[in-house]
Amino acid sequence: MTAVTLLLAAALAQQAQTAPPPLPRPAQPTQRPGAPPTVQPAPPPNSGAQSTADRGPSEATLGVPLYPGAQFIASYDAGRNQRFFLYGTTAPFVDLVAFYRTVLKQRGELVFDAPATHQFDVGRFREDTMAFPPGVTIKDFQSQMSNGYPNPRPGGVPARFPTVIQIVPVTEP
Repeated sequence: MTAVTLLLAAALAQQAQTAPPPLPRPAQPTQRPGAPPTVQPAPPPNSGAQSTADRGPSEATLGVPLYPGAQFIASYDAGRNQRFFLYGTTAPFVDLVAFYRTVLKQRGELVFDAPATHQFDVGRFREDTMAFPPGVTIKDFQSQMSNGYPNPRPGGVPARFPTVIQIVPVTEP
């Protein structure tokens, strides 16, 4: 019995040494393996025009057009030198899907029926350098159990976004 236990322990130790390193790689010291994604906190609301931080990155930076009236929610570290950006909108899910079908000139794919989630690929996925494929994902957050995605800005209008857009820009290797 002891010999079997020793053999099993040796096999597990060898397997642990050959397992691929977790994402993100150690070259990115700001993110610990197993830690939740880093969130850029939303800036406090201001009484004047939206600041650049409130609007998020430009369409040129994202590489895709933004739905008119979409509000920047947050940016997250996706690992492997990638970020993804969340935008909220009061427009219905079907209107956003129709908009992105037109501007991206592709049908995209309905990946979930409930909650409705539609995805458009906008670039080639490079497994060795990317954590996520570049794309636009639209999710319907309004249902019988949810009134929408909460607006992170205190007193922000609207209080909840029925539909959220997630954009993973194309990154150069």
